[in-house]
Amino acid sequence: MRRLADAGWRVRALTRRPADDLPAERVTGDLADEAGLARLCEGAEVLFHVAGLVKARRAGAFAAVNHAGALRAAEAARGAGRVVLVSSLTARAPHLSAYAASKHAAETALAEALGPRLTVVRPPAIYGPGDRELLPVFQAARTSPFLPLFDPAARVAMIHVEDAAAQIAAAADVPGGGVWALSDARPDGYAWRELMTTAAAAVGRRPRLVRAPAGVVRLLGLWGDLLALGGGNPMLRSGKARELLHWDWAISPQEQAAGLPAARYTLAAGFDHTIAWYRTARWLK
Repeated sequence: MRRLADAGWRVRALTRRPADDLPAERVTGDLADEAGLARLCEGAEVLFHVAGLVKARRAGAFAAVNHAGALRAAEAARGAGRVVLVSSLTARAPHLSAYAASKHAAETALAEALGPRLTVVRPPAIYGPGDRELLPVFQAARTSPFLPLFDPAARVAMIHVEDAAAQIAAAADVPGGGVWALSDARPDGYAWRELMTTAAAAVGRRPRLVRAPAGVVRLLGLWGDLLALGGGNPMLRSGKARELLHWDWAISPQEQAAGLPAARYTLAAGFDHTIAWYRTARWLK
């Protein structure tokens, strides 16, 4: 939203809770609120759909928010010129998890409903200030004597949140719609060793890197499933374990849209920026 506001757009945002720091006109509601969605989209030129559920106790919750919720938003935006759906790179592999399946289903449903008015962007792993999902990695890098390594042949694309925001904002100007992946300057991705080494360097540590057997990762995912049955909501579930063990999260040239702004952050600079924010926010010592 800040990127759009800085570019001169008049921004309107659907919010469930008050947020005084948003540079936008606020519309109270959620993805189940048809009246709120109608107010949000009234007179809009472009709808950016960025809402999404990344963890849930039950698979049906992903479908309810990421698929059905996105479709309701698209239906409310039929009068808008364009719709930009922020999906996920995991939508390439919907068999891996309920999350990935819900993102793929949303892409399919919105493409049928909107045709060439739809642009889909697929971010890879996003990190940066305010992100809680990669925070445990940096916490482990700061305190643990070792860090896990997954498949040594795997490649993982990454992007800093500010670069992701800039590319998402620019996606509305990509002609003809389409499905496009976002990335930093390394669309071919990073090996797990480089990711973990860079994360450790950002917190001033050099822990030992230890290969994590796939069976152990799957077992931890099953343990997360059991915790969810007991009322918890752990990030590492069976689906997330399969995503971690997937070997190909690199981005091919055919998946990249011409004209999106180049990423400003290298992985090292982005991790340093993230750690500085965590420490200022007292999320990390």
